[in-house]
Amino acid sequence: MTPTALYRLLAWLSPSYPIGAFSYSHGLEAAIDAGLVGDRDSLVAWVEGVLDHGTGRVDGALFAAAWRAAQAGDDAALDDVADLAAAWRGTAEMALEQRQQGASFLSITRTAWPDPRLDAVARRRDGQCALPVAVAMASAFGGVALELALTGYLHAFAANLCSAAVRAIPLGQSDGQRALAALAQAVDRAVAAALAVTSLDDVGTASPVLDWCSMRHETQYTRLFRS
Repeated sequence: MTPTALYRLLAWLSPSYPIGAFSYSHGLEAAIDAGLVGDRDSLVAWVEGVLDHGTGRVDGALFAAAWRAAQAGDDAALDDVADLAAAWRGTAEMALEQRQQGASFLSITRTAWPDPRLDAVARRRDGQCALPVAVAMASAFGGVALELALTGYLHAFAANLCSAAVRAIPLGQSDGQRALAALAQAVDRAVAAALAVTSLDDVGTASPVLDWCSMRHETQYTRLFRS
């Protein structure tokens, strides 16, 4: 991967990239409110579960499939993955989280890093795209290698959950970074699992408590986050 491609990836996955990731906790705020997460160890266990059995497993597989379709120039396959990514959400807030961030990513990336292939996808899909698919196809078009792009994406996902915990538990900045460091192996496992998928028909989740927390969050009385 060239330094230019690496630069793109670092920019796209930076917390400063304006897609609104800071406003989502992916059900973590409800888990904190319910007493399921309250310190560094329970945070690490929670995010490991999400990566191993929940969104990390599904979005990793969707990311890899979208990257390969975009790399091959297979518009039909890319649209099929995008349709599945839009539908494959357990709750309304999970759907909002991926849809809004994906559309924002597609919009700002087309503005700051113009590419006619991104424009073509945006026209076909009316500017709507789930986040893992949007980042995957931008990475493929931008020359970012699949494994590195996927590692970066899942790291950014885990980092955003740690950042949400720092604000909501509250957890100190040092413990937040220790938690993120402890999640390195879980991210590696999620990447390996995604790369090993040969058919999206074989992918699923086993994270009912995550879905319960996400649904519970919709009516939570005090909320900092949108999910």
